[in-house]
Amino acid sequence: MQSDTEPGGNGRANNQQSLRLVVLGATGGTGLELVKQALGRGHVVTAFVRSPERLKDFRDHINVRQGDLLNSASLQKVIEGHDAVLSGFGPRAPRSEAESNLLERFARALTAAMPPAEVRRVVVESVAFLFKNSIFPPAYLLGRLFLPRTVADASAMERIFANTELDWTMVRPPELTDKPYTGKYRVQEGHLPRFGLKISRADVADLMIQLAENGTSIRKVVGIAN
Repeated sequence: MQSDTEPGGNGRANNQQSLRLVVLGATGGTGLELVKQALGRGHVVTAFVRSPERLKDFRDHINVRQGDLLNSASLQKVIEGHDAVLSGFGPRAPRSEAESNLLERFARALTAAMPPAEVRRVVVESVAFLFKNSIFPPAYLLGRLFLPRTVADASAMERIFANTELDWTMVRPPELTDKPYTGKYRVQEGHLPRFGLKISRADVADLMIQLAENGTSIRKVVGIAN
């Protein structure tokens, strides 16, 4: 991992204490990387998904719980007894009017579930289109022009987390790719790294796990890019 303010490195933790992690959105591109990498780093993983079929290769190594991410009671039962939540349930272009506020509804359910479950730490994948101060690229302008509903929904999601006392971190990547893990990426709090156009899902997952491990960037928005 590379930072705009600190020298970068590989980012892979050694001798890290094992954490009990809940992965949400575990069957998506980033979610699958979160599961795979968390296991590789020695963590105990519980995946909470609607359709567990895509996790069949991991079933002997993780706990799979099936349910609805929009149901706070179900989320609470799954989260109890864990150290942190990692959400790869990131922004997506809504396919119908019913999906236009999917992230907002998810945020309300998760933020209602975590306090009674006595789990405070959550790292959430968001979107770089929310960076209003990004000039190269003009992220917010592009988002408002081409994906206004996605921007509105992701913004609502972030506001809900910001109004809680949870130890949240928002990770805002630009265009996501399926390229392999590199560990060579730039990270900046409150900004999208300059000329940050793309990032692999594998590298986003790497950063998210690191943030859960080291407890940094609490209540911060983090930009990541190659």
